[in-house]
Amino acid sequence: MRLLLVEDEPTLRRQLKQALEGASYVVDEADNGRDAQFLGETESFDAVLLDLGLPQLDGLTVLQRWRAAGRTMPVLILTARDNWSEKVAGIDAGADDYLSKPFHMEELLARLRALIRRASGLASPLLQCGALALDTRSGRVTVAGDPVALTSHEYKLLAYLMHRPDAVVSRTELTEHLYAQDFDRDSNTIEVFVGRLRKKLPVAMIETVRGQGYRLVSPA
Repeated sequence: MRLLLVEDEPTLRRQLKQALEGASYVVDEADNGRDAQFLGETESFDAVLLDLGLPQLDGLTVLQRWRAAGRTMPVLILTARDNWSEKVAGIDAGADDYLSKPFHMEELLARLRALIRRASGLASPLLQCGALALDTRSGRVTVAGDPVALTSHEYKLLAYLMHRPDAVVSRTELTEHLYAQDFDRDSNTIEVFVGRLRKKLPVAMIETVRGQGYRLVSPA
């Protein structure tokens, strides 16, 4: 899952990025509103953490422009402002959730998980596909109750597919959501990770759709 972190305070941005990457997210950063607007309109993100008090262009304006441009990714507003009218303005501008500073990192991660689940039409933090289960809270993956050891990239790939059960996901889409903007992206590596995952999951669980991509299916 790929996130956009928009925060102009360097120390907090560094702390947030470290925590998010520790939770297996891929993180792109922006420290001003203009860069944030550009990234949000040109890159694919599963969710955005957006500060309101930004230089060059304020967060509310950035959010309004994203929504006007048809960008629908979930947005969690982060702000030191604890004024109810500003919360209303943020929600009306298109925000999906609101968190006032200071906050506990565990709460932020829980809200992010919920936003991403809801955007995928999923209610439970425990994602299941047949005997396969992924707990988004702990990052634990099991097959028929037995733990499955995955590398970081294998986990990120599986998590993305499990948020889109039965949907065909192209290699390009997987590449866009598994790597940050400044990473040297190579969609051919997706085939390598899919091959490794298949060896650890039930047979035929990751289906290749010729000319389109991959689909996670529950074996009959």
